[in-house]
Amino acid sequence: MLQVTVLRQETEKVKERLAVKLFKQPELVDRIVALDDERKKLQASFDETQSKVNSASKEIGKLMSQGNKDAAEQFRADVAQWKTELEPLKEKMASVEKALHDTLILLPNLPSTRVPVGKTPEDNEVVREGGVKPTLAAGAVPHWDLIKKYDLVDFETGAKLTGSGFPVYKGKGAKLQRALVQYFLDYNITAGYTEYIPPFMVNEASAYGTGQLPDKEGQMYHVTEDNLYLIPTAEVPVTNIYRDVILKEEELPVKMTAHSPCFRREAGSFGKDVRGLNRVHQFEKVEVIQLVQPEKSYEVLDEMVSHVERLVQSLEIPYRILRLCGGDMGFASALTYDFEVYSAAQERWLEVSSVSNFESFQANRMKCRFKDGSGKTQIVHTLNGSSLALPRIMACLLENNQSAEGIHIPKALQTYFGAALIQ
Repeated sequence: MLQVTVLRQETEKVKERLAVKLFKQPELVDRIVALDDERKKLQASFDETQSKVNSASKEIGKLMSQGNKDAAEQFRADVAQWKTELEPLKEKMASVEKALHDTLILLPNLPSTRVPVGKTPEDNEVVREGGVKPTLAAGAVPHWDLIKKYDLVDFETGAKLTGSGFPVYKGKGAKLQRALVQYFLDYNITAGYTEYIPPFMVNEASAYGTGQLPDKEGQMYHVTEDNLYLIPTAEVPVTNIYRDVILKEEELPVKMTAHSPCFRREAGSFGKDVRGLNRVHQFEKVEVIQLVQPEKSYEVLDEMVSHVERLVQSLEIPYRILRLCGGDMGFASALTYDFEVYSAAQERWLEVSSVSNFESFQANRMKCRFKDGSGKTQIVHTLNGSSLALPRIMACLLENNQSAEGIHIPKALQTYFGAALIQ
């Protein structure tokens, strides 16, 4: 959530930055400033009236002790009148504060000045590429055929059990999935991240804290009876561990990693872009999250990008890193880098990670703060990244490493998988 003081002090600059994200309601900024003005006026009137009540109440006591009952009664009448004015003022203040909050949460985070201007994914900037695109032998097939050939994933049974987009991993497919999860977690833990196993459902406050509500309400599965949401990523519960917490500066940075299932309703149902493991309603992902001092967040963002890049490199698959343009960015992000891996059989790039700096946007919602060396309380900056999302990594590994003798497992995974080949 953006801070009202920023909107007041830099109104036109805020509108300019929102335009980079293609935000279509810049008038909300003026609306927020006007509501804040009204809130301040009501607060001043309330405080003035309350001050009169307090002063008069003290005077009544003095007059009564002096035996001046008539004057005391006059003050009592004044106090009664002022108190009748306080309640409607209080109600009006509550109404204006709610309107201010409800309008404020509609504004997305401001994009960093490093964000390129653009409307669609085609406008994203390629930062760098790595790895070598493999040349597949004649007869190579996409992963949805490979998983049938080697009996790795069962989409039909998943559809029977739950519905389309809920795959069942089995045999060596389940083992490869488990190997990837353990490898990713070990890699993150070695880099200083503490592992968590969070709940896989969250309440409204948690979804609001990281910016999923109200922005992505329709994309999450909602357990209506208990008003809980199935998590779209471990970022949501793990970041909220520090909701309403004031940290000491020496406790920063906080580095956390977690593996979880992820549930998303927007899978789609047509075309090669959503076929097989390319896009599903339930998948697994390992996440890395950091809470840091504001002045260090962009340095940490670069470190997290390098961290994910080395992980992708260890899997021996071609990749590229994109800096997302304003029109392709998420609601809460100030700057996002996407990682894509090249799927040789599909001849297309598949997104496997997003690494983002949210600056103070999430922390302001969560009231996650720290005390600096001078004792001043500041809002932390939050960052997170996929390290990594599994379905498309698995799709790419299967397709790029297929051969006549089977599917080769990258060296980094062989100890975890227990074999060098899927046959």
